[in-house]
Amino acid sequence: MLESKRKSNKFDLITKNLEEVLTEDNLINLLKRNKKLVHYIGLEISGMVHLGNGLMSGLKIRDLQKANVKTQILLADWHSWINDKLGGDWKKIREVANGYFRKALQMSIEAVGGNSDKVEFILGSELYHHNDKYWELFIKIARNTTLARTQRSIDIMGRKMSEGIDFAKLCYPIMQVADLFILGVNLAHGGLDQRKAHVIAIDVAKNIGFQPPVALHHHLLLGLQKPPKYPIAKEELKDLAIDLKMSKSKPETCVFIHDSPSEIERKIMKVFCPPGDIVYNPPLDWLYWLILPIKNEIKIKLANGSFKIYSYEKRNELLSDYQKEQIHPLDLKESLVQSLIDILKPIYSFFSSKRVIKYLNSFALPVDAKK
Repeated sequence: MLESKRKSNKFDLITKNLEEVLTEDNLINLLKRNKKLVHYIGLEISGMVHLGNGLMSGLKIRDLQKANVKTQILLADWHSWINDKLGGDWKKIREVANGYFRKALQMSIEAVGGNSDKVEFILGSELYHHNDKYWELFIKIARNTTLARTQRSIDIMGRKMSEGIDFAKLCYPIMQVADLFILGVNLAHGGLDQRKAHVIAIDVAKNIGFQPPVALHHHLLLGLQKPPKYPIAKEELKDLAIDLKMSKSKPETCVFIHDSPSEIERKIMKVFCPPGDIVYNPPLDWLYWLILPIKNEIKIKLANGSFKIYSYEKRNELLSDYQKEQIHPLDLKESLVQSLIDILKPIYSFFSSKRVIKYLNSFALPVDAKK
């Protein structure tokens, strides 16, 4: 968990609710020099948008907009094709990127208090088309890193070298670094799983004529599953974060941004939620990292029957009270269910219309995961 000293309002907004900043010193230097701040996050076109790639990404965009940062989302269609998303169907990937995916991300940003009109959406294939500078950058980056390091970086794709991957997948992290530089980014944003690619960007920057970017890593929301091993020690959790994160390929582990209220309740009320455990506890994880940053405060029923209001500024009290078993798991879940229903109501209303359902079904992207 990131613990930053108070340095400026802009610094606080940029670093708010992050797991990690690489590095704070570089960010301070950017702010001191009054450099124009340019952000980007690249997202694969890989099916339905869930709380992780939708709301968690949107939350950081909201904060950056308040800090007067230019915000950009790369709709990474080439990366999705390389990573065999949507069955590796190139036509479907591009159509979903420009249609459903863009709209879902726009609504996610609005749902958390951001302004989607101030986000520039960039389609990867349009960025690369007839762009000799991009491919020159790609080769320069490749010349300044090693095969071994590139192999270690492909876990950003949710893959391991032991899978016997094709060579194209080794291009993925190099392309990700090239995206960053071609877009003039100095604030590279992603989940903690993007760390290895961002570190490559920081390390090779000066060798290819760029200033090292600052990497902003938000938390990876836990999936709604019981882990294969339990209990999990705190020091083990970081190493397991990618395997245990919310995944759209496992619909029961996540909430999609357009799930119905009944679907949200069904998924959460049955979820693993051990009493007193603040290390591995998906509902507590979501309340701490997602709900409180969006709503600023929540009300939860205590075991003694009274209610307590928890604020974002004092959210560690939520962890402390749960650890002391002053909050029952059922009451924790009920607070999470109601909060999510409230936040996602406008998105569900839009995507539940017959016109939109017909559109989603044409791409085999159902509104509800169980359908």
